Amino acid sequence: MKRQILAITQKELNSYFGSPLAIIFLGTFLAAVLFIFFTIETFFARGIADIRPLFRWMPILLIFLLAALTMRQWSEEQRSGTQELLLTLPVSPLRLVLGKFLAVMTLIALALALTLPLPVTVGILGNLDWGPVIGGYLAALLMAAAYAAIGLFVSSRTDNQIVALITTVIVGGLFYVIGTRGITDFVGDGRFSELLWSIGTGSRFESIQRGVIDLRDLVYYLSLTALFLTLNTVSLDSVRWSDKQAAYRKRVQLTTGLIAVNLVLLNVWLYPLHGLRLDLTAQKEYSLSQTTKDLFANLQEPLLIRAYISEKTHPLLSPLIPQVKDMLREYEIAGNGRITTEVVDPQEDPDIEAEANQTYGIQPTPMQSAGRYEASVVNAYFDILIRYGDQTIVLNFQDLAEFNLLPDGTYDIQLRNLEYDLTRSIKKVVYGFQSIDSVLAALPQPVQLILYITPDALPDWLVETMQNTQKVAGEIANTSNGKLTFDVINVDDPNSPVSRQDLVDQYSLQAFPVDFFGTQTYYAHMLLVNGDQGHVIYPSGEQTEAEVRSMIETSLKRTSTGFLKVAGLWTPPTDPLSDPVLGEVMQPLSSYQALADQLAQEYTLRAVDLATGQVPTDIDVLVVVEPVDLTNVELYAIDQYLMRGGSVVLAANNYRLVYDSYQGMLALTPITGGVQDLLAHYGVDVPDELVLDTQNSPFPLPIVRTVGGSQVQEFQAIDYPLLIDVRPDGMSDTSPIVSNLAAATLSFASPVLLDEAKNAGRETAVLLQSSDNSWTTTISEINPDYDLYPNIGFPLSPEQHPYPLAVSVQGAFDSYFAGQPNPIQAAAEAVGATPPTTQPTIEHSAGSARLIVIGSPVFMEDNVSNLMAQISGDLYLNNLQLMQNSVDWAVEDLDLLAIRSRGNASHVLQPLDAQEQSFWEVANYVVALAALVGVYFAWRTRRRSEQPMTIINNE
Repeated sequence: MKRQILAITQKELNSYFGSPLAIIFLGTFLAAVLFIFFTIETFFARGIADIRPLFRWMPILLIFLLAALTMRQWSEEQRSGTQELLLTLPVSPLRLVLGKFLAVMTLIALALALTLPLPVTVGILGNLDWGPVIGGYLAALLMAAAYAAIGLFVSSRTDNQIVALITTVIVGGLFYVIGTRGITDFVGDGRFSELLWSIGTGSRFESIQRGVIDLRDLVYYLSLTALFLTLNTVSLDSVRWSDKQAAYRKRVQLTTGLIAVNLVLLNVWLYPLHGLRLDLTAQKEYSLSQTTKDLFANLQEPLLIRAYISEKTHPLLSPLIPQVKDMLREYEIAGNGRITTEVVDPQEDPDIEAEANQTYGIQPTPMQSAGRYEASVVNAYFDILIRYGDQTIVLNFQDLAEFNLLPDGTYDIQLRNLEYDLTRSIKKVVYGFQSIDSVLAALPQPVQLILYITPDALPDWLVETMQNTQKVAGEIANTSNGKLTFDVINVDDPNSPVSRQDLVDQYSLQAFPVDFFGTQTYYAHMLLVNGDQGHVIYPSGEQTEAEVRSMIETSLKRTSTGFLKVAGLWTPPTDPLSDPVLGEVMQPLSSYQALADQLAQEYTLRAVDLATGQVPTDIDVLVVVEPVDLTNVELYAIDQYLMRGGSVVLAANNYRLVYDSYQGMLALTPITGGVQDLLAHYGVDVPDELVLDTQNSPFPLPIVRTVGGSQVQEFQAIDYPLLIDVRPDGMSDTSPIVSNLAAATLSFASPVLLDEAKNAGRETAVLLQSSDNSWTTTISEINPDYDLYPNIGFPLSPEQHPYPLAVSVQGAFDSYFAGQPNPIQAAAEAVGATPPTTQPTIEHSAGSARLIVIGSPVFMEDNVSNLMAQISGDLYLNNLQLMQNSVDWAVEDLDLLAIRSRGNASHVLQPLDAQEQSFWEVANYVVALAALVGVYFAWRTRRRSEQPMTIINNE
C-alpha cells in the first residue's frame, strides 16, 4: 500500500516539475509573500520582530494556490481518458486519492519552506519568538491540507480545469469567509455568530498562528481534510458502480454519512473542552502562570469573576469573546472550587443589567460601527467584574484591549494581557479584603517578633513607647494561635543570647545615641522574622498603643504575601517660576497623573509630604519624581526612609522642563534644592550634563520658516537627540526591571554614574544606557539650531560612547546626615519653636535597602507623553511600564512583574537606516530566487538518476 501511494505521489510531482508549472506556482507564491511582507505590511515601518504579516495573508493565498494546484488532478485525468485506466489497475481509489493528496502537500510544504528566510531575517534583526512561527507554519499546513482535500474532491466532479479552479476558490472562500468579522457582525446573534466563527477556517488559523496548539483546532482541520478525502474516494469509486450494485452503493453512502456525522459530533463534543492545548510562546503568554495559581491557594472566601458581554457587540470585539471565555474557564479550573466564573449578557436580562448599573456602576459603552452603506452606534457591554468579600473591581474594554492601527487605516483590537489584568485585579481585591487574623492563619510557619532593647539606657521620652510596644506585641502574640511569637531581649544583659556587636554583624543594626553630643547609646529595635525574610521596625518618636499596633501590623503585611503594598508618591509643585526681568513667565511641566494612575492599578497609592521630615511607616516604596527645592528636612525624610531598609525610586537630574510663555517654546532651567549631593553620598553621581544620542525618537518642535518674506512658526516632527531611544541592546541582561521591556524613551536625561568605591559590597546594575553614538553637553539649550548644525541641530562631539541613564543599587548605605544635627530639630530652633521629640538619626541602613535612580525626571510627564504620542503612538507607555517594573522590584513583588513581562516581550527590531532596510529586502528576494532555481535543478537531477517506481507491484 505504501509503495503504491508513493509511486502515485512521485508520478504527480514529476508531472509538476516536468513542466514550468511547479516553478510558476512556487515563484508566484514567493513573490506574493515577499511583496506583501515588505511592501503592503511595511515590515520595517512596524518595527516589531514578528512575522504576523506573513501569516495574516496566508489563508487567502492558500485558497488560490491550492485551487490552482488541484484543478488538474482529476479533471485532466477525466479529459484525457486516463482516469479509467487508473481505475482498472489493482489499486484502491483511496490509495489513488492519498497519492495525489501527498503530491499536493509536498509542493505546498516546499513553498512554505522557501519562505523560511523571512523568519531567519527577523530573528537576526530582533528578538523573535519562534513559538508563533512554528504555530503559523503548522496552521498553514493544516489549512493547506483542508483546501487540498476540497480541491481534489471538486476536481473529481468535473473534467473542466477552469470549473474546478473557480469552484474550489468559491468553496474554500466560503469556509474562510464564514468565520470572518464581517459575516459574524452581519448575523448579529451572538450564539449563531459564534457557531460560524467555529466553522471558519480563518478563525481557527488565527488561533494556531498565535503559537497555541489547541486540540480542538487540530481535530477541526483533520476532520475537514478527512471528510473531503472520503468524499473524493467515494466520488472515484462511484465511476465504477453499475445498476446491479445498488446494495453496495447504499452501503458506501451510509458509511460516508456515518463518517461525516461522527466527525461533526467529535468536533461538537470537543468544542466546550478547555485546556487541551500546548502553548509554544517563549513566555507562555497564553497559559496561566504559577504565580496566578499560587494566588488562588490563599483564597479564604469565594471569588467571583463575571464577564458582562453583549452578544450583539462591535465586530472588532467579537473575536475577543471566545478568548475571554477560555481564560475564565482556565481560572475556574485552576481555582479548584474557590472561583466562580460567569459570562452574562445584561441586555437580555433586565435584573442583571439593573444590578450592573446600580451596584457596580457598569454602563454600556457606545461604539461606532461602520457598515457598507451606513454608520451606526452600538451600545455594548464588554466589562469584567471581580468580587471578593466586600471588595470589587471592574475592568472595561479599554482596560483589557489594545488598539493597533493597520496600514489600510483600520484598527486591529487584541486583548492586551488578559492574565495580567485579571490577576493584578484579583490580587488587589483579595489583599484589600484580608485582615491580620487571616494573614496569620494562612502563614505556613510561625513568625517571630523580637524587641532588642537596652532598658537602662533608654531616653525618658521613649520609655512609654517601649511599654506600649511590649503590651501591644504581647496581645497580638496571645491572639495569634501560635502563629506569632514575641520575645524581648535586653542586649546589655550579660546572659543575653546576642550582643551589640552581633546585631551589627548579623542585621546591620546600629545603636542610637542618646543625644547628639553624648557617647551613651541605646537599642530600641524590633525585628520581624518571617521565614528567611527579616524586617527591622524602628520606633519613630512617642507612639500610642494604636500607633504601635499599626506599625507592627504594617510590617507583618509587608513581609507577607497577603496584602496590597503601599506606594508613596512625591511630585513637585507646579507654581510658575519667575524670570528676574520678565516676571512669572515660565510654567513647569510637572503633571504626573498617568504615572499615578499606573501605580494605583496595583498599589495603594498615597501622596507623601516630605516636609514633616518623616515618611509614614506604612509606605512600602517611596517614589520621588523631579525633586526640586527640597529642604534639609525633606532630604532627611528620604535619607531616613532608606536607612530604615526602605526602597526609594528617584527620577531626577539637575534641570527642570518649563514652558517659556514669553518665547513660546520649551526650555530647561537649572534647579536648586535637588538630590545631587544626597545621591553622590550614596555612590550615585548625576552630573550637570545632558546626554544626546543619534538613536532617538522624533519629537514635535516649533520650527520657524520664511514664507513669502514672513516668518511662520509651525510644529514639525524631527529627530531629536535629547529624546533618547533605548532598545533592548541598551538594557541590563540580568535585572528583572527591564526584562522583556520593549523600549524606553528618556527625555532630557543626564548620565547616572556609579561610584565603584562607594558601592563596594552592594549589588548594582546599569538598567539603561545610551547607544555607542551618544555624547554629553553642559549647555541646557534644547531647541535645535539647524543654521549652525544642519545635520542634527546640536553640536556633535567627537568623543562618543554609551552613558548609563538608570541604575539600581541594593545593600547597606551610610546616612547623609550621619554626625550632623537632626534637621527637624534644627528647623524648629531656627524659627524659635520647641524642637519636637524625634528618633535619633539612623546612621547605617540594613542590607535590604534598595535605590533606583533614573536620570530623566520628565520622561513620564503627561505633557511630554502627549507630545510623544502624536508621533510615536503608544510607545510612551513603555516609560510607565519601566516605572511600574521599578516599583515592583523595589517592593520585591516580582510575581506580577513576571506575568507582565510575558505579555510585554521585547520583540523590537534593531534600528535600521533606509540603506540597511533595502539590503535586507533585496537579500530576501535574491535568496528566494536562488532557492527556487536550486529546487528546480535539484529535482531535475534527481529525476534523471532515480529508478522509476511502478504503481503495480506484488502487494
